Amino acid sequence: MPFLKGLGGKILVDILIQHGIVVTVDPQRRIIEDGAVAIEGDKIVAVGKTEKVKKEYSSAERVFDASRMIIMPGLIDCHVHLAQALIRGCADDVSLVEWLRERVWPLQGNYTKEDGKISALLCMLEMIKSGTVGFVESMLHTRYGFDGIAEAVKQSGMRAVLSKTVMDTAGYGTQKAIMHEGMIETREQSLNEAVQMIRKWNGEADGRIHVWFGPRTPGACTPELYREISQLAKEYHTGITMHLAEVKEDVKYTKKEFNLLPVEFAKSVDLLGPNVLLAHAVWLTSKEIRMLAKSNTRVCHCPASNMKLASGIARVPEMLQAGVTVSLGCDGGPSNNCYDMIREMKLAALLHKVHSLDPVVMPAELVIEMATVNGSEAIGLSNEIGAIMPRKKADIVLVDFKKPHLTPLHNPVSHMVYAANGSDVHTVIVDGKILMENRIVKTIDEQRVLEEAEERGLAVTRRANITIKSKWSF
Repeated sequence: MPFLKGLGGKILVDILIQHGIVVTVDPQRRIIEDGAVAIEGDKIVAVGKTEKVKKEYSSAERVFDASRMIIMPGLIDCHVHLAQALIRGCADDVSLVEWLRERVWPLQGNYTKEDGKISALLCMLEMIKSGTVGFVESMLHTRYGFDGIAEAVKQSGMRAVLSKTVMDTAGYGTQKAIMHEGMIETREQSLNEAVQMIRKWNGEADGRIHVWFGPRTPGACTPELYREISQLAKEYHTGITMHLAEVKEDVKYTKKEFNLLPVEFAKSVDLLGPNVLLAHAVWLTSKEIRMLAKSNTRVCHCPASNMKLASGIARVPEMLQAGVTVSLGCDGGPSNNCYDMIREMKLAALLHKVHSLDPVVMPAELVIEMATVNGSEAIGLSNEIGAIMPRKKADIVLVDFKKPHLTPLHNPVSHMVYAANGSDVHTVIVDGKILMENRIVKTIDEQRVLEEAEERGLAVTRRANITIKSKWSF
């Protein structure tokens, strides 16, 4: 029975959020002042003016007064490294290859499965508290413990794409055999585990968990392996995500080895299409952008990571103009140092304005689309999430605007991108379940995670024999 009759014949629903400003991101891009959202089970059943919605749904198990709050779709982070939350700040102010070879790989190469799980919980805790409801984990190494991380996702209540690392060489771009021994996996081991995890976890947690293939970049996978991954993804009706053209080194590699540009190489190994999500895609030509648009291949833009590592500036406005679906991602703890998608939205807007010397490029409305509806398209869930409208999944966040930096409220969309930050998120709902209310996370023991993450993070640096400290003495 979908609904029960309440007092006076009104319909009783599970959750009624009222008196807020609803930024729907629906096809009409409606913004509803003094708006309300009614939720029954895992679905939104009504959106509109509070007065109108309450006429039909005045009775609810839980009622939220969203006065002076924004009600909007939960944010979707399309490029995350869960395991890197534990090594936040471990490799600041260095170039990418040094970043990987000297810090990130040695640290991650000393992880235990328990480290992998606590890092994932720490990362998800941060994401929930800053309004992210779903994410794409791009590469889970065997040593992180896929099962434990999937269990953590199930516990957290979040929506996740978990991608299992697949590789068959230990290189990166033109540099051979540079990967830390603790990060090396064989072709058979990594591919078999990816298939096993798809069979075991894809569609679990009431459909909140999806499992994809996460091949490493060109230089760490042979063309034959990429083609096999593509075939298996079709066989299992699942997705693929990989880093591509993040730095100039990637372009040099595909040109030297195959006489092809990165996207041309991806096409040659059947790694273009609507089930493929490419992270970064910084060093692309106009021809490659047209290839992405024609094949409906998705891209995730990671502005903070690209700026911090000086990787370059992706041609996002041109991609969007060409019809490429571009989403947003925070990347990882060492390359961004936070997993706050609200902060990422501001960076995305500002970076392209200053780069193009055009203040009109990347308006706030477009950036919110990238973090919501575009994110839902990038992970193949546009029919279910990404907007607040009837029959969509109830993935909703409430953002508290009763703050000095958010007053006066002239334009809620502008405030969300240019003035807000993750700590302004008040309540998070996923699949109709309350994950956080009034900044208290209900699905994860925050204090226990913080304490264990502190201990395990320090233990990892000791095992790797790496000291992380400021250039200043203290």
